[in-house]
Amino acid sequence: MSEPVITAPGASPENDPLPDDPAALRVFAAALLERCNKLERLLKLANSVQFGKSSEKLSPDQLQLALEDIEQAVAEVQAEEDKLDKAMRERRTTERRANRGHLPKHLPRIVETLMPEATQCPCCAGMLVEIGADESERLDVIPAKFQVIVTRRPKLACRTCVGTVLQHPAPERLIKGGLPTERLVAHVIDAKYHWHLPLYRQAQMFATHGLAIDRSTLAFWIGYAAQELRPLYRLLRARLLQSSKLCVDETTAPVLDPGKGKTKIGYFWAISRDDRPWNGPEPPGVAYAYAPGRGAVHGLKLLDGFAGVVHCDGYGAYKTMVKPERAGNLAGDVRLAFCWAHLRRQFVKIERTAAPAPAPVAHEALVRIGQLYRIEQALRGRDADERRAGRQRLAVPLVEALKAWFEDQLKFLSAKSDTAGAIRYGLNHWDGLAMFLDDGRIEMDTNAVERAMRPIKLTAKNALFAGCDDGAEHWAMLASLIETCKLNGVNAEAWLADVLTKLVNVWPLSRLDELLPWSPAYAGAAIFHPATRAA
Repeated sequence: MSEPVITAPGASPENDPLPDDPAALRVFAAALLERCNKLERLLKLANSVQFGKSSEKLSPDQLQLALEDIEQAVAEVQAEEDKLDKAMRERRTTERRANRGHLPKHLPRIVETLMPEATQCPCCAGMLVEIGADESERLDVIPAKFQVIVTRRPKLACRTCVGTVLQHPAPERLIKGGLPTERLVAHVIDAKYHWHLPLYRQAQMFATHGLAIDRSTLAFWIGYAAQELRPLYRLLRARLLQSSKLCVDETTAPVLDPGKGKTKIGYFWAISRDDRPWNGPEPPGVAYAYAPGRGAVHGLKLLDGFAGVVHCDGYGAYKTMVKPERAGNLAGDVRLAFCWAHLRRQFVKIERTAAPAPAPVAHEALVRIGQLYRIEQALRGRDADERRAGRQRLAVPLVEALKAWFEDQLKFLSAKSDTAGAIRYGLNHWDGLAMFLDDGRIEMDTNAVERAMRPIKLTAKNALFAGCDDGAEHWAMLASLIETCKLNGVNAEAWLADVLTKLVNVWPLSRLDELLPWSPAYAGAAIFHPATRAA
């Protein structure tokens, strides 16, 4: 944050900024004190939101909303300073030019040339010639612009031969006889499931352009698109189930209960693959599935045909997968790797609830788990063998010591205390918690799949609820494709437009793999942006 500079009335920063008149000096000092106090309040607020204990209660999205409001307030103070102090304005201008980075090369450039009013020499009246130029770039935007595609198919006839008429066949369309192009339908899907804009809001936005398109019409478009995209979703899920390791999670989502006039609790389940932390060969992806309940039957259905490591929390439905009598159609050996973040959160909650009183056991547990996370941070990005070797050398002694310390603490704690309960949770899941030590592919936590659940919660927050079970299934399917695009650095809207166009033109089922978001066909294409989310 820049140091506030205030220029007093009648003074200039090039000379002495302080006025000689005592009354003017008091006005200057009062204004300076007020602005400094405001900046100090904003700085304290930003620190408390980002680093204080209350930040544990904020979701990442809530935290961003709080910080952006604070940053806007700071910028307003700086803008006022810039108007009052020329030297400060010039210094900040220089800093912005040095720190703003470069605009992407794929963006089109519109060159505006500003010539001096006079093009003749003021001394000899001769014509001036260009000896150089100063150039600056600013980012501009063209607001959403709708256009009408008129498809004209001339009929050609022979003047000599009777009955000979040639005409180009009508192109295939997603919605035959309908208004939208595939690109417009892709835009509506992306706005709803990527940017969380409910259809009634989109209909209002269309109306500002003079387009009377009802919400039900937009829903009809999405339903047609969902039918075309369903084979791709099934293929995405099948490819993820061929992995050797998956993260799984579930979250609630309200769904309207027809006939009762109220919502019921539905569940979104997710399987996620992200091998980037260990430089694995498979591209990242996520597939959601909607289910009306949270029971083990839904977890088993989600992973039907899978064999490998399932990275999960301690929810009982996942433990059912390793019971031979309940395994059902799981392809073979399934091992459960449990999440250290879920164990850590229990101690965080105990320490926060105890405040301001100390919680020494919970605090010590957090310190010890934190040491493991620091080792993981140092090993991130290395291949699986290097990670395993580093964990064996550095983390194994700490994990063994933590287990012994847990067992020792139980001797002194009340069996009914929350701290004892958290320790027992850890010990009961110890084999799964320690599995990462001997397998460099396994993460310490399931944060990757938890991050993938955030868009589901955002859409639920903005749309309030899904209209029916079928609508929730469409939600799960379309969100799977969009989130997989994002994980692979692919522009989801452009991908949807391209894929829908190819599918309605009878793309062969044998080549569906070429349409998945991680396909080489979409890597580096001009319409896609390399903004891959950090691993």
